[in-house]
Amino acid sequence: MDKTVIDPGNGPKPSEPGASTVEKGSAKRSRRGKSRRNGKPRDANVSPQLHGVDSRPDSPSKGDPERDSAPKKRKRRRRSRGQGGAQSPNETVVGRETAPEQPANGAPAQAKRKNRGGKRSHRGPQGRPLVPSHAPKPAARQNGPAAAQHSSAAPEQARLLARTQGHYRDSGSDGSADMYAALDLGTNNCRLLIAQPTRPGQFRVVDAFSRIVRLGEGLVSTGRLSDDAMDRAVEALRVCAAKLSGRSIRRMRLIATEACRAASNGEEFLARVTRETGLDLEIISRETEARLAVSGCSSLVGREARSVVLFDIGGGSSEIAVIRVGENRSNRLANHITHWTSLPVGVVTLSERHGGRDVTPQVFAAMVSEVEGLLDAFHCPPLAQEAPHEDFHLIGTSGTVTTLAGVHLDLPRYDRRKVDGLWLSDAEVTAMQDKLLAWDFAGRAANACIGPDRADLVLAGCAILEAIRRRWPSQRMRVADRGLREGLLTDMMADDGAWRRNRIRRAQMQGKTERKG
Repeated sequence: MDKTVIDPGNGPKPSEPGASTVEKGSAKRSRRGKSRRNGKPRDANVSPQLHGVDSRPDSPSKGDPERDSAPKKRKRRRRSRGQGGAQSPNETVVGRETAPEQPANGAPAQAKRKNRGGKRSHRGPQGRPLVPSHAPKPAARQNGPAAAQHSSAAPEQARLLARTQGHYRDSGSDGSADMYAALDLGTNNCRLLIAQPTRPGQFRVVDAFSRIVRLGEGLVSTGRLSDDAMDRAVEALRVCAAKLSGRSIRRMRLIATEACRAASNGEEFLARVTRETGLDLEIISRETEARLAVSGCSSLVGREARSVVLFDIGGGSSEIAVIRVGENRSNRLANHITHWTSLPVGVVTLSERHGGRDVTPQVFAAMVSEVEGLLDAFHCPPLAQEAPHEDFHLIGTSGTVTTLAGVHLDLPRYDRRKVDGLWLSDAEVTAMQDKLLAWDFAGRAANACIGPDRADLVLAGCAILEAIRRRWPSQRMRVADRGLREGLLTDMMADDGAWRRNRIRRAQMQGKTERKG
């Protein structure tokens, strides 16, 4: 006589002593399939928060090896993932995964979840790998001021990079790691930029560094670079060498400008830089400096502009380029330069001659007069009479104009994103200059966009700007927080065909995607 056993969970079922495990398993699979077809749960008494695990103390499912078979455990894991993140009472959160507290009935799933979590831990918050698979992992590297304490190995590594200056380096078969570096050692600042090309004419900044070193301090009176100024510059260049040594740079260019051009010991200083940091800097001419400034700001010249005067007020010199854009505009704006000049005066040299700490209206007028005398020797036809006002404007790329923009916006702290590309009217520039002239040294130093490092230089820069505005009157001026570094990167990427390679690479990837589809 057949006997039946009442299962609290599944109802009556046969209990023949010779029933095989396979038969039981097949019966259970058919019941699960039937419940899915009918749209009903297999067990209405089981709480959905437990992801298919019956937690009643009298349930025969506990400790039953047949009901803990592998197919059922896989089903349970799938159901738990589909619960929309619901957490059962017997689970705890471990990182971004959930793992059961008890190892029973869940150890294999827990191990797999840990493995999957380990793979995801190598990715950034947007799913991109933090370290390219083909790029070698550098040794522990320190950036910033602390790098000077651990720079014993950096000079040798940077020297290997400097030997490849102007040449190509292997950066992976897919070219995704192409990086370019540009360093500008000026009279007042030391700046480094490392970037990757993106869309034509544009690039993405990977790393950047800027520090005020005042390399030209005392140059006007002595004609030489002082020991303290050289020490400050070398310390900054050590940081730059550490940043370069930890990256695969395809091409780089490292330049020095007016301070090293004018100093009698400029070549000696650059030899010391090579010995102590491994960086091989070149002194560029004034004409090259003017062209690089134009290249760096080319994207800020609108299509409607027909004439532009671009100026770069530096620490020891000021470069001015007159640009006339016709109907056939070249991809390189520097090709449209018709006249250019380099004034042997900058914010450092002018402030040292006239005094930049306590600037009265009379001192300011004397500085403007000196710059105007230098501009009188520059023979260039006026532009405002030839072109309508909307077709002509000024572009300023220097710390002077960016400081004016920051003060005009009343920024609590300097923000390049709000300053770069900003338009200022002629009246607004005049108002900002009068405002700075009314402040004393302490007031200028207290401003977040000026600070104590520039408080004695900003009015000298305003005097140079005022002389330029009087020579080329314009109703508006555009502010550019960019300059020689951006020009260097743009020229290197264009000469190297970096943007052309990117277009070819994108076309190849698109073709592969279409073929797979």
